[in-house]
Amino acid sequence: MEMLIVIALIAIIGTLTITQIGKMFGGAEEDVAQQFVNNALKAPLLKYRIDCGSYPTSADGGLVALLNQPSSKQGKWKGPYIEKLPDDPWGNPYQYKYPGSRNPDGYDLWSTGPDPQSEDDNIGNW
Repeated sequence: MEMLIVIALIAIIGTLTITQIGKMFGGAEEDVAQQFVNNALKAPLLKYRIDCGSYPTSADGGLVALLNQPSSKQGKWKGPYIEKLPDDPWGNPYQYKYPGSRNPDGYDLWSTGPDPQSEDDNIGNW
């Protein structure tokens, strides 16, 4: 048991150290956002799709449909599928669109990056 605690502490310290080093050299925020859009919501969105028949649409509330049951999904929705919707590393909400413009057979999920007015620094699942 003590060994597990030591291993957990080493993992936590290692993660914090890597994050801090990444911030010192830049790029950590972009890495976090890229990991989020590629991985974090993949399973909850797939579970929603299996239960409800499609990914959440804008009419369903977009990503909010993972937290709150859309009225159109009565009897199908088995969520909540996530505990909360996090903001991106710059404090902005992640953007979502289904069907996607860049992923027409799926969804687009992206961060507007450090400059929300520019599309050049968007970080998405494409």
